[in-house]
Amino acid sequence: MKRLKRTALLLGAMLLPLSIAEAETSIQPDSLSIKIGQMLMVGFRGTSIEGSPDIQRAISKSHIGGVVLFDYDVPSRSLPRNIVSPEQLASLTLALQEISPTPLLIAIDQEGGKVSRLKEATGFPPSESAEHLGSLNSPDSTTAAAARTARTLRSLNINMNLAPVVDLNTNPMNPVIGRLGRSFSADPDNVTNNAALTLKAFERDGILGTLKHFPGHGSSTTDSHLDFTDVTASWAPLELLPYRRLITEGFSGTIMTSHVFNATLDPRYPATLSKATITGLLRNEMEFRGVVLSDDMQMKAITNHFDLEEAIALAVNAGIDILIFANNTSKYDPRIAGKAAKIVYALVKKGVVSPQRIDDSFNRIMALKKQLAFTSQKVNNP
Repeated sequence: MKRLKRTALLLGAMLLPLSIAEAETSIQPDSLSIKIGQMLMVGFRGTSIEGSPDIQRAISKSHIGGVVLFDYDVPSRSLPRNIVSPEQLASLTLALQEISPTPLLIAIDQEGGKVSRLKEATGFPPSESAEHLGSLNSPDSTTAAAARTARTLRSLNINMNLAPVVDLNTNPMNPVIGRLGRSFSADPDNVTNNAALTLKAFERDGILGTLKHFPGHGSSTTDSHLDFTDVTASWAPLELLPYRRLITEGFSGTIMTSHVFNATLDPRYPATLSKATITGLLRNEMEFRGVVLSDDMQMKAITNHFDLEEAIALAVNAGIDILIFANNTSKYDPRIAGKAAKIVYALVKKGVVSPQRIDDSFNRIMALKKQLAFTSQKVNNP
């Protein structure tokens, strides 16, 4: 089994740059649907490719650029969702790559501690929470924990971790950050240093890390999964410091937005839908040149206040490069990829979203995938 996994990883790493090059040269000026598809990351039900017709359709028909994996299915309140065992998951992820004409971003939330999709009960190594590592504030401990996670993900053909969290733990009673031990610390230096060590360890094993939740979710008193979350009175510019420093030091990977509303930054829209926050602050002022992901577009902070078309239009025009539809909130939609792709396509045709806006995101995504392929090659061929 170990030899088989190693062969699969080597094969994938060798094929990845060629596949991307072929995809780019095959893109014609009118192939808008392919570019839009690369802007979608979708969650699905199924533990094998044969048992996952929804994701097969999303890949073949909607040309999606990424998938996100879960162990637990929230709508049905049941196990399993995508994860049964290490062997099963490695087989599923390899099969997903094999059916996709363009290499997929295969993502997971493996933060450590309470937010871990890979659990000891299903045969995966133990993990440590960011809160624990931040309390130790030991470079060796943080590096070792991140390296263990990265090696695990690489063995499973997962190339993207939606971590580390760089929210400051300014409200320890925060129901979605502080209480779950997801933040390294309330101290921005502690958060920045531990995040930097985590990102470096991920990169050494060919795993793409993601900073989240921009521009800061640590001070909230409510959960954006459940409804509108206003941090206007509690948020402070200090929460931007980890992003500023890491970007200044050269970070150009991926940053995930939050759905928090912050009237200090935008008096009308939550961060994911805010052009002032994403394009104005993150892109223009902070000079971030990487890929911006939305948090799950099906969270109630969005769906309770915006219909699907309005939310997508606002997010894309705000500067989101990849729209995440985790498909794992109160309702499962087997055709969400197709619906989202058709909406974006129609928005472009109606002139609500410009073709240049799509091209900008597509180019950033493809550059990221090339970078990931290059890193994977170095890992597998040191």
